[in-house]
Amino acid sequence: MHPHDHSNRRFFVVAVCFAAIVFDGYDLIVYGSTLPALLDYDAWSLSKQQAGAIGSYALLGMFFGAILAGTLTDRFGRRRLFMACLIWYSVAMIAVALAPTPELLGVFRFLAGLGFGGVAPVAIALVVEVARPQERNLLNALMLCGLPVGGVIAAVFALTWGDDLGFRGLWALGASALVLVVPVAWRVIPETTHAATAATAEGNHRGALRELVGSRRAALTLCLFAAANFAGFLLVFGLNTWLPELMRTAGYSVGSALTFQVLLNAGAIVGGLAGAALADRFGNRTVAAGYFVVASVAIAGMAMTPSTTVMYFVVVLAGAGSIGTQIVLFGYVATHYPIQVRASALGITTGVGRLGAVTGPLAGGVLLGAGATFGGIAVAFGVVALIGGIACLTVPRAATMGASPTEDRATPAQGGSVVTRSR
Repeated sequence: MHPHDHSNRRFFVVAVCFAAIVFDGYDLIVYGSTLPALLDYDAWSLSKQQAGAIGSYALLGMFFGAILAGTLTDRFGRRRLFMACLIWYSVAMIAVALAPTPELLGVFRFLAGLGFGGVAPVAIALVVEVARPQERNLLNALMLCGLPVGGVIAAVFALTWGDDLGFRGLWALGASALVLVVPVAWRVIPETTHAATAATAEGNHRGALRELVGSRRAALTLCLFAAANFAGFLLVFGLNTWLPELMRTAGYSVGSALTFQVLLNAGAIVGGLAGAALADRFGNRTVAAGYFVVASVAIAGMAMTPSTTVMYFVVVLAGAGSIGTQIVLFGYVATHYPIQVRASALGITTGVGRLGAVTGPLAGGVLLGAGATFGGIAVAFGVVALIGGIACLTVPRAATMGASPTEDRATPAQGGSVVTRSR
């Protein structure tokens, strides 16, 4: 590798960020893959409500991690925060695998969530900054496909080695990023802070944050992005946590239920990449809203419990419309804001969105525990998807941060970043 070869370095950066997000996705989604085994673990005798709560603790940690990392990285640099988050969540997964009680499992998953939440906004900021303007959506989507790739790996590992490794062994595999990703990241990831001096950086950061929320229009835009992220994350983690168990209660075997989780995440990979290409052509705003509608329709189709073959197709669409939508949303926020507040905007909007990630597993556990049918749960998720679509359509079309509606490029004072129109 030649990380100082600037013409090709962006691909190494994308690859390393992709690997970090793969482990991020694996560590988050493997909990849902192991949930049937965890519920059958007699030593703990967890109820579905308790299991849902434990599933949400990592996502609550992501709320704080995303907001803190998004703000700190704009001040102290992408490289240090990226490395810190990667190492943090890898070490925390060792503790998760060794947790002796359900209470400590929840604590350790919360701590791991701090790193999970921090790595995504920093990785997005890195990729958007090293990519060329015309390839930003595509490279960002390729990198973020690491999340559903991690989900596919989690489900496949649970199918293949679940009986041999047990849920603890599957959780422990998430810590292998320490040896597989961290050493490469140390060499490849550049520092992308563009400030000339620390004092200037601090002044620019404070001024940019004031502009980020300083006007009614800017604050409204930030709130709408946060609402869309809330809906998107609720769908992603609600479905990934409970889909295997929902399918099992609908009469499918554990193996078949995990196959649906593989298809859900496979659909997200295809949907995320297709969404990036469509966003470059039609705009993030239109595509993100359309994807939420696809999610709503697909979830309604799942509730109708069609034949297995049709259900496979519907679950793929649900993955494209839920996890795939989240990939498009990340790109939407990243290209909407200039460089000096990009990570902060990503951190704030995805941080609030993580509350949706917390809500998804909790709501699924509560509804299942109360005896809700598959159809009732699908209706609830479908309504959330429609709300997300409305939030996307309501985001103002013009670029923020002082750019005019026809302005595609930032001035030199903005660090040369591209401010893409939110079409």
